[in-house]
Amino acid sequence: MLKITQHVSNEWQPDDVTVTLTFEQRQRSRARVELDDGNEAALFLPHGTVLRDGDLLLAREGNRIRVRAAAEPVSTVGIDDPVALARLCYHLGNRHVGLQISRVWIRYQHDYVLDDLVRELGMNPILESAPFDPEFGAYQSHSRGSSASGTGQSFPRKP
Repeated sequence: MLKITQHVSNEWQPDDVTVTLTFEQRQRSRARVELDDGNEAALFLPHGTVLRDGDLLLAREGNRIRVRAAAEPVSTVGIDDPVALARLCYHLGNRHVGLQISRVWIRYQHDYVLDDLVRELGMNPILESAPFDPEFGAYQSHSRGSSASGTGQSFPRKP
């Protein structure tokens, strides 16, 4: 079994092995995972590391592993009004909901209670299966994307 110990820059190589993980799995610094080629690997990353779609990992054995965000149940809300987008982000942010934000939609992990809130605000959430790659919080020490120091990004630990 490969022992994955480093999170490094994201220079893609055509022969990189991939591992497809949900957002919840990408928040674990210690885990046994199955690579997309069927081999097993173990994550031994610094505590607090959160992996992003496209990140590159290195195993002790020298293998390169590319992280892919798995499709998972998400709610997507299409919004073409910037004020409505800001308003919805405000309400969901007050509930500490992780959001993936684009210019014309927001996405969050599916939750029927949140879907009801979105409907009460006059918008229509659509349940779909898509990769989820939310924004980092304002108090995180790293910028969006890979860390040049190889330490990855940190989110507060889940209770």
